[in-house]
Amino acid sequence: MTSQPTVLIVPGLRDHVDTHWQTLLAAQPPRVHAVPPMGRSGAGLDRAARVQAIEEAAQSITGPIVIVAHSGGCPMVAHWAAQTRRPIHGALLAVPPELELPVPEGYPPLQALKDGGWLPVPMQALPFPSIVAASRNDPLARFEQVRQMARAWGSRLVDLGDVGHLNPASGYGEWPRAHEFIAELSA
Repeated sequence: MTSQPTVLIVPGLRDHVDTHWQTLLAAQPPRVHAVPPMGRSGAGLDRAARVQAIEEAAQSITGPIVIVAHSGGCPMVAHWAAQTRRPIHGALLAVPPELELPVPEGYPPLQALKDGGWLPVPMQALPFPSIVAASRNDPLARFEQVRQMARAWGSRLVDLGDVGHLNPASGYGEWPRAHEFIAELSA
């Protein structure tokens, strides 16, 4: 009998937000582990440091893993997947951003992301099953661009409809569908 996978949460650029669905999910032990948030400036924008943090978190887990990434965590998972040897059961990639678009105030500018090594976002198939959950009205990505990412990553695309950026500002604290996708990827 295979043990239930541990959920590894990979946050985006937001600092810890108590009412974010990922934070609420992380508070549901026993089989949830989170990569620590790294911030939106300085070392927090260094791709190599973020990839290393994912690697360290993944290697600290015994048994199968399902990754749950949000926003900027999604391209970081793609960068990490291109170099890790850690087997992964599957990944939920929720509302990946289109990093080449101008971003709202409070987010790092495009040049800072380029300087930090975020671009280009890897566009090759991930070495594990994945689901990209996409929003039709995400201020950080156009739906068609997210569809192209999902296709390049070999992910199943799920159209969530108009959910904004699937965060507290869009009206999302708890997100029950995350549990459905985790169960699907754990099967």
